[in-house]
Amino acid sequence: MNDASETVAAAVARGLSAARDRAQTDDADKQPMNYTRLGEAFRRSAWQHLAEDDDDSLPQASNKAWGLVAETVKAIGAQHGGIIHAHRSFLMVLVELTRLLRESGDTDTAAWINNAFNTARVLHTNFYEDEMSSDHVEDGLKLCEQLSERLYELFWSERPTL
Repeated sequence: MNDASETVAAAVARGLSAARDRAQTDDADKQPMNYTRLGEAFRRSAWQHLAEDDDDSLPQASNKAWGLVAETVKAIGAQHGGIIHAHRSFLMVLVELTRLLRESGDTDTAAWINNAFNTARVLHTNFYEDEMSSDHVEDGLKLCEQLSERLYELFWSERPTL
């Protein structure tokens, strides 16, 4: 799907509105590529933590995987005129973006994105609960990487590479 930028911008705006996430005075400094860079740093850090063998390595890797996805959604939002401040906004913006996919007839991709995003949310929870095995965290991290790339392909295909 390569809908017009205005359509994606409208979806981001609807998601932020549904989350009651309002613009703030410092939003002018929020650049999409800054979020992309931070997401990439989270991705690298997640793999580093996963390779470690200490008590907090799996929770840290889990949270960095979530951070990759969160920063991807922030980057796409910022690219299309919406800055995410509230945690609830990640879900609400994603709901609106997947609605665009469903409306275009791509229900399979919309469902895949929702499932992958739920995995990212479970990884975020694992940061606090520390219940997942290293295999589960690794599989989740791989899925988060795929989700990040897919979201960029669909909603910011002209993104500069790092």
